[in-house]
Amino acid sequence: MEFALLVPLLILVMGLIVEVAVAGRLQIEVVAAAREGARVAATTPDPAAALAAVTDALGPRGDDAKVTVHRPHVVGAEASVTVSLEHRVSLLPFEWISVPLSATSVMRVER
Repeated sequence: MEFALLVPLLILVMGLIVEVAVAGRLQIEVVAAAREGARVAATTPDPAAALAAVTDALGPRGDDAKVTVHRPHVVGAEASVTVSLEHRVSLLPFEWISVPLSATSVMRVER
């Protein structure tokens, strides 16, 4: 009888562990996309190229991301790219929860 009460709790805990792992992996992808966008912004004067690099790096989630590119035209100044993304929890009782993920990357303008 105690086992029958414990099984749903164990399933819920396992589901939460999987959701945390998915959110962590997505955060790593957001950081990598911001870094890729900053790399392109530092070498290319067109901010649209940095935006395209971020959306390509995020794959299908790239359309949902909010991307901010700041790229001065002075060599040696800092080009920055900020990427924000909302992750919706897919575990059944917690579908209403949204986790905000964001990353900023800064690199010096080369050209």
